[in-house]
Amino acid sequence: MRDYIRINQPCIDKEELRAVEEVLLSGILTDKNGMGPRVMEFERAFAKFIGVKHAIAVSSGTAALHAALLAAGVREGDEVVLPSFTFSATAEAVVLCGAKPVFADIDPETFSINADTIGRVLSSKTKAIIPVHLYGRPADMAPILEIARERGIVVIEDAAQAHGASLGGKMAGGMGDMGCFSFYGAKNMTTGEGGMVTTSDDDYAEALRAIRTHGESRPYWTVRLGHNYRMTEIAAAIGLVQLQKLPRMLERRRENAARLSEALSMIGKLSIPRDPEGGSNSWYVYTVRLIGANAGRRNKVVEKLRSKNIDAQVYYETPVHLQPFYMERFDLRAGMLPETEKASRQVFSLPVHPMVEPDDIEYMANTLRKLIR
Repeated sequence: MRDYIRINQPCIDKEELRAVEEVLLSGILTDKNGMGPRVMEFERAFAKFIGVKHAIAVSSGTAALHAALLAAGVREGDEVVLPSFTFSATAEAVVLCGAKPVFADIDPETFSINADTIGRVLSSKTKAIIPVHLYGRPADMAPILEIARERGIVVIEDAAQAHGASLGGKMAGGMGDMGCFSFYGAKNMTTGEGGMVTTSDDDYAEALRAIRTHGESRPYWTVRLGHNYRMTEIAAAIGLVQLQKLPRMLERRRENAARLSEALSMIGKLSIPRDPEGGSNSWYVYTVRLIGANAGRRNKVVEKLRSKNIDAQVYYETPVHLQPFYMERFDLRAGMLPETEKASRQVFSLPVHPMVEPDDIEYMANTLRKLIR
C-alpha cells in the first residue's frame, strides 16, 4: 500500500531540535518587548533574505496582517481592496481594524488580484490594497503599485504562501510598503505558528514593534493601541534553522513542480501553473485547473485522488465574499466576481513539497491522467 502523499508537511530534523533545546536551557523563552536574542537574530536574517531594512516577528500570519493594517492607520470608515480568492484571514484582518473589505476580481491565469478590476472598486475611502501571492506565485505588482502611488494608497503584500518567490528582481514581501508572512506548520518554512512583517519604512517598523507588544514604545509606556503579538524565542530559533534550509527546500519544490508539469503537459483538459515572466514561483502548492468543469466534476476528481492516497486539496472552494459572515455583514452576493467564482469551481492543488519523491510525482501524474481521460 502506497504511503499517503500529504499536501504539505514540515521538514524538521535534529537541527531544529538542538535549536529548541538551546533555548530551553538558556532560560530565556520570551521577551516582554518581543525582542529576545533569537527573535532579533531571526528578524535580521529574514530582512536580509527579503532585501528590506526591517523585519518584525509576530505570533502568526494573521497577526502580521492585522499589525500591518494598524501601522498603516487603517481604521473605521476606511476601505481596503483585496481579492476574495484567498484564505479568510486576509479579509478578517481588515474587519478587525473596523474597516470594510472591498473585493476585486482575479486574473484567471495567476489567480491573484487583477489590477484592472482594482480601479473599478476604488473610492475616496480606499486606504490600502492587499495583493495576495496565491499558491506561491507573485501577483502582478507593477500595475498595482502604479495605481497605489498615484492615489497615495498603502500596498500590503500578503506573502503568507510565497517565501522565496520573486518578480522583477525583488522578493515577495519586498515590493509593497509592507509584506506579511506566515510560518504556520504547512508553509514553505515554519516556526510552528508565527509570522513576520517586512518593510523598508522606518516609521512603519517603529509602529509595528509597538503594536506587537501592547502599543508600548518602552516597557509600561503605551503610545498607541496594540496587541500581544510577540514571537517566542523557541519559534524564532526554529525559524532561523528553517530560513537557512529554505533555499534548498525551494529548489526541491521547483524540481518537483517541473517534473509534475512535464508529466501533466499533454492532458488537454488541465491548465497547469507556470512561473511568472521575469520571476519565480515558490510552489507552496501545485494548483491546476480542470477546464470547463463544474464544482461537482472537480470534487469527484479530488475525492478519487484522495482514495488513491494523494492528498489533493481545494483552495478555496468558497471565496470569502460568499462566506456567511461577509455576505450578511457587507451585503455581498454571488455573481459579483465571475473569475473568482469560476476558479473556485475548477481548481485543485497537489503536493510538491520537499518530502515528495520522484516516484510520487510519477504516481500522481499517472493517477490524474487516468482519472481525467
